Amino acid sequence: MIPQEILHKIKKIHIRSNYLVNDIFAGEYESAFRGRGMEFEEVREYAPGDDIRAIDWNVTARMGHPFVKVYREERELTVMLLVDVSSSGLFGTVKQLKIELSAEIASVLAFAAIKSNDKVGLIIFSDHVEKYIPPKKGRGHVWRVIKEVLEHQPRSAGTDIAAALNYLNTVCRRRAVAFLISDFIDRDYEQALNVIHKKHEVIALRIRDPREQELPAVGIVELEDAETGETMLIDTSDGAVREAYQLVTAKRFQQWLKLVRSAGIDYLDIRTDAPYIDTMLRFFRMREKRL
Repeated sequence: MIPQEILHKIKKIHIRSNYLVNDIFAGEYESAFRGRGMEFEEVREYAPGDDIRAIDWNVTARMGHPFVKVYREERELTVMLLVDVSSSGLFGTVKQLKIELSAEIASVLAFAAIKSNDKVGLIIFSDHVEKYIPPKKGRGHVWRVIKEVLEHQPRSAGTDIAAALNYLNTVCRRRAVAFLISDFIDRDYEQALNVIHKKHEVIALRIRDPREQELPAVGIVELEDAETGETMLIDTSDGAVREAYQLVTAKRFQQWLKLVRSAGIDYLDIRTDAPYIDTMLRFFRMREKRL
């Protein structure tokens, strides 16, 4: 049985995601992701106005007059959602925990994908792959994706992004669009990111909370690393301490930006204290223009 609280969250996210896709994201996703490319369909006789670069010289030589190759766009995509459920996601100081925001974004992307007749798969990971749902179509499948992300009880607290990316490479033989949803509190995944991007199209969605960037002046507080359990006391009333904390977190974020840019992958910076709708719309439109 699904706990009532989780069931309420699932229904709320399901309704909201459906509304966003139908009323706001309609057409934006499909324009931004146009399929795997062009697939050969047939050969026909050349007609005035045809591009001479499409001439099939082998058939032309055999038939004695020009023939051209005809292609059609292959629209259907495989979309893979890689969702980080490590313990650092159980943090949020505004409206949502990071893991709840991750689930909502995953459901919006899943709804947009099935509306465009694409398949959607899910990889839930911590410091290992905890659950894999193969790509499939259908509204009921979206319900399952949301349910699995919200209901899943992680068996580990840590994060291993490289393991999730390597697993994707194993289970997805055809090129896929992979949305990697995480707070990216991890190390040593650069090589895996570079390798996976040669086969699949990866989009990184970094989930952040404002308190991970700056501290309020509230006196002495105990901070605990959700993934390692390590604790430390700091005096937040000390301006130098707050400034040092902010500099460290800003440097860490800039290092992440450098990493994803050097890998040549698209990214979105999503915060729990700001609407993600505008961020995603700008991203879709940016991709459409680039395409």
